[in-house]
Amino acid sequence: MIYSLDKIKEMAEGDEDFVLSVISVFLDEVPQDLEALETAIAKGNYDNVYKLAHKIKPNVDLLGMEQTRATALEIETLGKSADNRQAIEEKFPLLKKDVLQVISELKKDFEL
Repeated sequence: MIYSLDKIKEMAEGDEDFVLSVISVFLDEVPQDLEALETAIAKGNYDNVYKLAHKIKPNVDLLGMEQTRATALEIETLGKSADNRQAIEEKFPLLKKDVLQVISELKKDFEL
């Protein structure tokens, strides 16, 4: 398991509906953001690369995905310059793989 619910559970203070709500938002928003990020990378829209990586970062952080958060931060930072296209293209598959794996695990673990 590459995710952890510790941060969410601490925030929820025992409210399981809150935990499910956060997971549902993750499952609704992050796949769309990931797809938009992939499109922005393909189109060389670095302003959007920066913004989307920035948006994904707190979502994966909330699920305790430290390595994925670090990758999103790298892509966010690299997105500040078009000179970094190759580095972004190298990092993105790692981010995508981890996020898709967690989406699959969450759906299975929570029967969503």
